[in-house]
Amino acid sequence: MRIDLGGEVAMVFGAARGIGRAIAEGFSEAGATVAYVDRSPTVGFVAGQYRRHSGRKTAAFVADVTDAELMRQVADDAFRDLGRVDHLVYAAAVGSGKFGMPFWNLEPGDWDRVLRVNLLGAVHVAHAFGPLLAEAGRGSMTMIGSVSGQIGSQTDPPYSASKAALINFAQCAARDLAPSGVRVNTINPGMVDTPLNRSVYEAWAATQPRASRQGWEDWSSEKIRRLVPLGRWQEPEDIASMAVFLASPMARNVTGQTINVDGGYVMHW
Repeated sequence: MRIDLGGEVAMVFGAARGIGRAIAEGFSEAGATVAYVDRSPTVGFVAGQYRRHSGRKTAAFVADVTDAELMRQVADDAFRDLGRVDHLVYAAAVGSGKFGMPFWNLEPGDWDRVLRVNLLGAVHVAHAFGPLLAEAGRGSMTMIGSVSGQIGSQTDPPYSASKAALINFAQCAARDLAPSGVRVNTINPGMVDTPLNRSVYEAWAATQPRASRQGWEDWSSEKIRRLVPLGRWQEPEDIASMAVFLASPMARNVTGQTINVDGGYVMHW
């Protein structure tokens, strides 16, 4: 069954690259008008390039999710310019850029930006759009978490902790918005070949003696063999497919859930 979101509007935060960009394109392919939101000025080019290539309707907002007042302005502008907003996907995220094993390899100051983007950015977006979705009596929010938010990955403790908090916040939001018919869920990607994952490798490699340092291909292949039962990378498009499904009527009774797209990385027995 093909998912049809024609006539609906989706906003994807962190849409200039990686998983966020794939999600934006996935919603477009399902027929939605998509607003790409990112702090990078390239987001307008990315949205325009996809519009020219596909012929589908897109919009773009250059905005930093760490600015709560700016998120309220984006919400007002989106409802004014697009007429409606039905779905939000929060895919903005950063890592500390350091290898955090043991955790005291990092300084307390290394946590600040990670928490401001990965957690408080989502809170700002939810505060800006949540009441408007509740008033409309429809819609969905999807937070992009991480398996590291479930298992306490030691490679980047600030990132892991922020994603654990994001999962919890999504459940709080799901309860609050359910009476209004708005659904909130979290998708946890596993091993995805994105710039963020490569930065984890680079942080690890910087701590290793040159003689024993693995290259990216060897390091990542070994990690997948060891940790992922299906034995392969997850693609950004895999996350996009789940995000589109969760926004669709087929998921009308799914809210407050944390769904892993991880090749079996995390299994709860």
